[in-house]
Amino acid sequence: MKAIVLNLTAWAVLPIMDGMAKYLSSDLHFLQVVWGRYFFMILISLPLTYFFFKKYLVKPKNISIQFIRSIFLFLSTVLFFYAISITSMAKALALAFVSPLIVTLLSSFLLKEKVGFHRWTAVIVGFIGALIIIQPGFIKINLATLAALGTGIAYAFYIISTRKLSSIDNPLLTLIFTGLFGAIIISLIVPYYWINPNFNQWLLMIVLAMVGTFGHFCLILSLNYAEASKLSPLAYFEIVNNILIGYYFFGDFPNKWLWLGLFFIISSGIYISIRENKIN
Repeated sequence: MKAIVLNLTAWAVLPIMDGMAKYLSSDLHFLQVVWGRYFFMILISLPLTYFFFKKYLVKPKNISIQFIRSIFLFLSTVLFFYAISITSMAKALALAFVSPLIVTLLSSFLLKEKVGFHRWTAVIVGFIGALIIIQPGFIKINLATLAALGTGIAYAFYIISTRKLSSIDNPLLTLIFTGLFGAIIISLIVPYYWINPNFNQWLLMIVLAMVGTFGHFCLILSLNYAEASKLSPLAYFEIVNNILIGYYFFGDFPNKWLWLGLFFIISSGIYISIRENKIN
């Protein structure tokens, strides 16, 4: 139950970060928003960890997996922030929802987790809901939609590598390492796209980083308590907050297909959660 609560908390708060990223991208280059997400994440989390959890600031036991994980999260962040700067949050996220399918597939091969019929069914039903929302054939294939799909692929590998690290390194160390890697890479790129932010934009980037840090920390912790394939259907709950934020702040009004898709998505998550709790 602890894993489910932490996982759902992560998916509840991460769309808030996405909404702020989309808003900032209307005036700033999306890579500058990515920079703010990583730079302020390190500026906030590193001192807090040093003063209150200093014992966790040690050399990673498996630096190669930490490095690979950081690359995949960085790629998924860049691709998704680009996608939502062009298209609606709901459609970009729905396209990124290939990730639970890939997580379920990879977890059986890379993590040797047992993936049964019920888990596959829940993930596929949720993905059908995402397809109903985006209505294939009505979305133009462009760089934004390809970036959203790439987000899902990169994020699946991020989840798998996070699960691999959960029994090796402390979650706080994993969070710090991820942020540090991203901050260094994006800081080398962003000067070529820099636009001077105003006070409100600086403030939003700081809050964005705080929300993202909290969300990913909850996600990392949840993978300490449960298998990646078990938790992957819960990722569909992210679209609920995503749609609410998109509607309220950006005027993306939900239509009948969106609500039908949501029914499939939410049903799949509830089904797998109830069933797994009964088994355990």
